[in-house]
Amino acid sequence: MHRISTLRVSPLCLGGNVFGWTADAASSEAILDAFTDAGGNFIDTADAYSTWVPGHRGGESESVIGGWLRHRGNRDRVVVATKVAKHPVHRGLRPANIRICLDGSRRRLGVETIDLYYAHEDDPHVPTAEWLGAFDQLIRTGAVRHYGLSNFTTERVAEVIDVATKEGLALPVAVQPQYNLVHRAEVETSGLAALCAQHHLAIIPYYGLAAGFLTGKYARGEQVHGPRAGRVRSYATDAGFDVLDAVVAVADELGVEPATVALAWVGHQPGVTAPIASASSAEQVAPLVAFSGLKLTRSQLNRLSRASLPFT
Repeated sequence: MHRISTLRVSPLCLGGNVFGWTADAASSEAILDAFTDAGGNFIDTADAYSTWVPGHRGGESESVIGGWLRHRGNRDRVVVATKVAKHPVHRGLRPANIRICLDGSRRRLGVETIDLYYAHEDDPHVPTAEWLGAFDQLIRTGAVRHYGLSNFTTERVAEVIDVATKEGLALPVAVQPQYNLVHRAEVETSGLAALCAQHHLAIIPYYGLAAGFLTGKYARGEQVHGPRAGRVRSYATDAGFDVLDAVVAVADELGVEPATVALAWVGHQPGVTAPIASASSAEQVAPLVAFSGLKLTRSQLNRLSRASLPFT
C-alpha cells in the first residue's frame, strides 16, 4: 500500500470512467470485484462520467460504484476519489456549485464522506481563495477527507499552494495529470514533478495506458475503431507506434502483457503514487494489477524512456 496523506491506497487506481458506459452495471461490478480480490482498494470517478454518451446525464459511474459498495458492504475497505467542475450542467468551482455537486456525488455513491475530492479542472472565473475556502469547509465538516487538483498547470498548482498557505486553508494532497509513455511533457518538463516533490503532493496520473493505445490492441497502418477512437488517433502516429513496439518487445521478454509494462514504466517514475487505468471486463484487471510486482531492469526502463523521448 502507498500513502496519500492519511489515505492508504493500492499501487493501481482503478479508473471508473467506463462504468455505465462501455461496461454495464453487471460487468462493472465484476471488474470491481476482480480489482478488490486482487488487493486493489483505490477507485477513481467523477460526476461528469459519462456525459459524453448520448442520453447520459452524468453520475452514471458514481451510481454504479455506489450500487456495488452497497451490495458488497465494503465501504470501509475502499478509497473513493471523485471530482467536481466539469459536469456540463454544473461546471466550474463556484462554492455553491461545489456544494451542490458534492451532495449529488455523495448521494449516488451512497457515502457520507468522499475520501479524495478533485477539482476536475481549473476555473479562472472564481477567485482561488473562494473555492479553496469551500474545499476547506468541506474538510472541516467531514464531507471530504482530502482534495486534489486535476488538469491544473504547474503554475496554477503553485498558486493554489501559495494561496492556501497564506489563507490558512487546507492544502491539496494530490495532482492528477495525464502521464504515460506517449504523453510525458506535462509532468516532466513543465516542472510539475519537481513541484510535487517539494510539497509532498502525490501524482496520480490518468490515461496510464493512453486510452488503451499502449495495450497493444492497435496496429500500425490499421484504422482505429472503437469508443475511444478519437482519443487514440492522437497517439497512433509513427512516433507513438515506435513506443508501442518498444513496450511489446519488453513485454515479450518478460512474458507479460504490454499493459503491464506500460503501467510499470509510469509507476517507476519519481513522485507517482498510483497510475489510473480502467478495464472493460474482469479479465482485463489482472494484467493491470500485475504491474506493481513487475521488476523492469535499468536497461528496459532506459529503452522505454528513449523510445518515448519525442513525447518529452
